[in-house]
Order: sequence, then structure tokens, then C-alpha cells
Amino acid sequence: MPKEIVADIGKELIKVGVVEDGELVELYIEKRLNESIVGNIYKGRVANVLKGMQAAFINIGLDKNAFLYVGDIKRDMVDDGEIFEKVDAFSINEMLKPGQDVVVQVIKDPMGTKGARVTTNITLAGRFLVLMPLVDNIGISRRIEDEKERERLKTIVNDIKVPPYGIIIRTAAEACTKEELEEDLKYLIRLWEDIKKSAKDLKSPALIYKDMDFLLRIARDIFTNEVAKFHVNEKEAYEKIIDYCKNIAPEFKEKVVFYENRLDLFKYFNIEKEIEKALSKKVWLKSGGYIVIDKTEALTVIDVNTGKYIGSVDLEDTVLTTNLEAAKEIAKQIRLRDIGGIILIDFIDMASEEHKRKVLEYLDAQFKKDRTKTQILDITALGLVEVTRKKIRQSIYEILGKVCPYCEGSGKIISYSNQNCPPCI
Repeated sequence: MPKEIVADIGKELIKVGVVEDGELVELYIEKRLNESIVGNIYKGRVANVLKGMQAAFINIGLDKNAFLYVGDIKRDMVDDGEIFEKVDAFSINEMLKPGQDVVVQVIKDPMGTKGARVTTNITLAGRFLVLMPLVDNIGISRRIEDEKERERLKTIVNDIKVPPYGIIIRTAAEACTKEELEEDLKYLIRLWEDIKKSAKDLKSPALIYKDMDFLLRIARDIFTNEVAKFHVNEKEAYEKIIDYCKNIAPEFKEKVVFYENRLDLFKYFNIEKEIEKALSKKVWLKSGGYIVIDKTEALTVIDVNTGKYIGSVDLEDTVLTTNLEAAKEIAKQIRLRDIGGIILIDFIDMASEEHKRKVLEYLDAQFKKDRTKTQILDITALGLVEVTRKKIRQSIYEILGKVCPYCEGSGKIISYSNQNCPPCI
């Protein structure tokens, strides 16, 4: 079954699911009143500089000041409207001063008590390319695997590249012509020139550039040649996507399907059950084994168990079969739940080094399907697999869930208490 996008537009939530081979593999949810600001560019003002933390807090006009780490300060900063470079400075207090103006881009949404995380390394995403105005090099998506195609795209981009701009070639650029890539690059350079002009003219704190809204970002980043249908159930959203297609790929208009009288597309496509599964702590495997996903403030821990599965050959075969099935489900759940940060996976112990290698290679192959950068770091002395995944915005559980007022998120209450814990029962 081909890849499809299902956009269910509700009064409070916009839910978008990506379905591959009949299975929900990616889920994006945004509250209408809590729009993501990732990608937005602001002219901010340095509120304070913390030398001990090698970080600064930037007033960008939001309720909480944004956090700027020294490693996210490379070259581009704005002081009184002038662009300048600080390549020899290493300490945060030498690079920034309270009251100084600086152009920053949001790379992580505000979460809980923390403000947004920002960077001075601006990137602007087009349909096929990402412009890096401050880094003069060329990168290419790891999801383009054909070496001949990679070389072809790199050759084209080398020809059209305009110094000092750097370029990342996106997955959607596969099979693109030189003309298509050149047009995308010209648009992004014009956009950057407008942003620089605005940075000079505006008084901080101010929004300089607002990234596309939620649905249009989905269309830009996911609606590629691989997608057979884009289903949507709201007229305004449908027209917005159609207008976008007219400008970037008129042939895509035929793929957009509008459901006039079907209010709940997720129920129609049987996606609600997958969301329930994505919110569950325990996920059963087809064999009878299961995985348990526990989230703490600092990391996520995933435990693998054989459960009801007893195998048919021997213990080693039973363990290997369960771990391989779990590896596939773990990669799917991490992608589906949008879990970010540090992840520890406790597979069932394997005596065979060959089996360990087989499970890790299979897990790595499953992670390659993920658009978000995911990396297997190592196996600890205790046999835990360490994984990191880039965290940009809140996970699905953080968006849809809330802390129980009785147990305060622990899932347990004192046994001699008369309180019940309805949300946790």
C-alpha cells in the first residue's frame, strides 16, 4: 500500500498521520492555540549572560526568555543592525553582552518551565534545499542512498551554489532537475536578503520571519512524490494545500482529497487505535512478547520481555526472535511518539555476539526510516543499548496527556490513603 497523509482538522487539535503499508508510522499533533514556533526568526535582546553555564538568555518577546548555548553561536549576530563575525571568541561573555541585539532562530519549542532554545546559525528550508547563510559547505540527506544520485545532486549544487551560502540537499531533491534546484535556491537567497533587511529596520524584541504554519510545513516536508494521497477534512485547509501545490508542484493537486461531510478522518482510517497504542505504557508484540516504555524527566527507558511467547526451537532462538520483533516495534514507537533525547533499551540478554550484532544492525536499519536524526551510540557494561534522538518539540504524550492530580504522575498513591486515582486505574 502506498504512503498516504491523513489530516484530521478539529476545533482544538490538528492531527496529521503518515500511513505506510496500512500502518501509522508518524503522528503530528498541534493545538490550535499553541502553535509551534520552531523555525521562526527573531531579533532578540540579550537579557543576561551566564559565564558559568556558557549560555545566555535572550528576550525574543515571549513569556519566557529563550536559551542560547555558546555552541549554538557560530558567526551571525546583529548589533545595532550590523552583521558581524566573531570567530576567535570562545567565552560566552566575550561574545555577548546584556542589552545587545542578536538575530536568532528557534530550534526547540518552549517546554514546561523552559523557554525556547535558539541558535544564531540560521537555516531556511525550501522544498528541495536548505539554505545555510552562515556556513559555506554542502550536505546531503542520508536518506538518499543511491551513490550515483548523490554524486549527481552534489555536482549540480556545486554548479549553482552562490558563495558564501551553504546548502543541504533534502530527500525531496532526489531525481530533481538543475532548473528545479536553482529556482529553489534563488527563492531562499531572496528570503534571506529580506530577513537581513528586516533585522536592520526592526527594534528588538521582534519577530522577523514566521515559518510556515503547521499544515504547510507538513506539505513542504512530507508531501513528496512518494505520497499517493493527502486526505483532509476542512475546506480552508484543503484550499490552503491546493494553493501551495499550485506554486510548487501543480501535479500534486490531484493527490489532495477533500472529505466534506466526514468530520473525524482518524476514525474513518482506523488511526485512533494506533494513537491509543502510542499513549500506552505497554505495547504487545505479535509473537506474544511486549515492550514497556517508561519516560522520566531526563530520559526514556524501554524494556523488552518475552511475555507469552515461548518459542519453538530453543531459548536462544526465542530471545533472538523476540528482540528482533521488539527492535522493529521500538523504532516505530519512538518515531510515532516523537520521543527525543536519551533513550535506553534493555533487550533480553543474548549470549551470542552474533545475535547481538544482528539485533543492533536490524535496529539501525529501522531507524533509517525516521526523518528525525536518531543514533545508536553504544552498548553499556550492563547490556543496555544507548540511543539519542533529536528533540525539537513536545512528544505526543506531552501534548495529549496531563499529570494526574492525585498521584502527580507517579502512577501510584499511598496504600493507606482513601484517595482513588481515576486517571491511573
